[in-house]
Amino acid sequence: MAHLGVGIGWRPEIADAVDRLDGLDWVEVVAENICPGHLPEALQRLRGRGTRIVPHGVSLGLGGADRPDPQKLAALGERAVALGAPLVTEHIAFVRTSSPVLEAGHLLPVPRTRDALDVLCENVRIAQDALPVPLALENIAALFSWPGEEMTEGQFLTELVERTGVRLLIDVANLHTNRVNRGEDPAAVLDAIPLEALAYVHVAGGVERDGVWHDTHAHPVPPVVLDLLAELRSRVEPAGVLLERDDDFPPEAELAGELAAIREVVTAGRPAAQAEAAPEPGSAVQPEAEAGGKAGIGTEAQPGTETQAGTGAQPEAGTDAEAQPEAGTGAQPEAGAGAQPGTGAGAGAQPGEAARTRVALGQAALLSALVAGTPVPEGFDRARIGVQVRALAAKRADVVAKVAPELPGILGGRAPYRKAFLAYAKGRPMTAAYRRDALDFAEHLLIQDLPADPAARRRLTAWWRERAGARPPRRIVRWARTLVGRAA
Repeated sequence: MAHLGVGIGWRPEIADAVDRLDGLDWVEVVAENICPGHLPEALQRLRGRGTRIVPHGVSLGLGGADRPDPQKLAALGERAVALGAPLVTEHIAFVRTSSPVLEAGHLLPVPRTRDALDVLCENVRIAQDALPVPLALENIAALFSWPGEEMTEGQFLTELVERTGVRLLIDVANLHTNRVNRGEDPAAVLDAIPLEALAYVHVAGGVERDGVWHDTHAHPVPPVVLDLLAELRSRVEPAGVLLERDDDFPPEAELAGELAAIREVVTAGRPAAQAEAAPEPGSAVQPEAEAGGKAGIGTEAQPGTETQAGTGAQPEAGTDAEAQPEAGTGAQPEAGAGAQPGTGAGAGAQPGEAARTRVALGQAALLSALVAGTPVPEGFDRARIGVQVRALAAKRADVVAKVAPELPGILGGRAPYRKAFLAYAKGRPMTAAYRRDALDFAEHLLIQDLPADPAARRRLTAWWRERAGARPPRRIVRWARTLVGRAA
């Protein structure tokens, strides 16, 4: 993999600032927020100058119980080709369940169990086979832990790499988040994982409230996260390091200052292990089991962030097929290669439907508790689950306001909008993308003859009709729906 250097997450709100940043080596874009064939002019200018662009997916849910959606994989691959990207990245997370149909709108942690690892490995191989460029997966930030976990983070990531040859995208801000929220030692993770599989590194800011670290991507990078970057840098020379910022964007000079601080850490002397024979900056060491690999595609996600709090948010995609890599280049690891003695399934083993079913049941119970108000499954920290419930609802309200900015105005401002949306969200879990959620919210209000102001209600009706292509249900239909609901 070619040397990337120091980069920044590209967002439309800071497109002009990114255009002017001195010494910027590359950018990363949320894959679901661009559209192949209709790339923003600012991205086209960057490409024209030779700036590398890497698509970063947020909606695949490779850690979910279901096999990856072929359409989402195709979309992610299409964006990689359009951008001439050297690789694509995604997350070790689940984002939805199919039974019941629920969307988290956020990256949620997978349990570190044999079943979950087997399912993840098969899903990763499916994605690698579908994608035209190599795939790298990111460790995520989490507010809570699963009960009954069988492996540490380091063991889980190491076996994932050994069994699939996938690369790793290590987010040092997420390592800090998990230190605060889950008591995990970042140094132990860095000591355990195969850093030769490192694709690149994420750096981001967050904030601590009441003993919980929120990975907001909306605050400056704190010194403790830069210290973790230095800790990683003491072990390996990363091919790339990227600053993520998804909200509350600071002045251009502040962004430039954060990039300069990151660059200072990255350029501060080579790791001792590389002192004798360090590779040239343009040649990143590849994991032995992965001579290549392939990459994939995405669909409408959530506007711009992955934090889940978004930064985790999410939307559409873009293309332009210059220098398309050949699909299928790069050998996959042999079946059985990298299997650990006595650890269950080998590299080529399939998880089996029983394992998928067990993972599906656990994820469905958890996600239902998070977004549908069902009881918290046994063994979870109820207080932390409560924090996650509130964070997901708040994020959902914020993202809907971004994809449908007219709604707060129609409803009288941010505060009335937020109050109405959070009341709606309590009884209506998200089952599709955020744009659909905005339409469902508007329909929900109109069915209840809201807003109370007739002029506002007319404006909301016009807004809904224009986007839904239909009329709101008549009063008789509303009554029928109410009766059916009571009967159920």
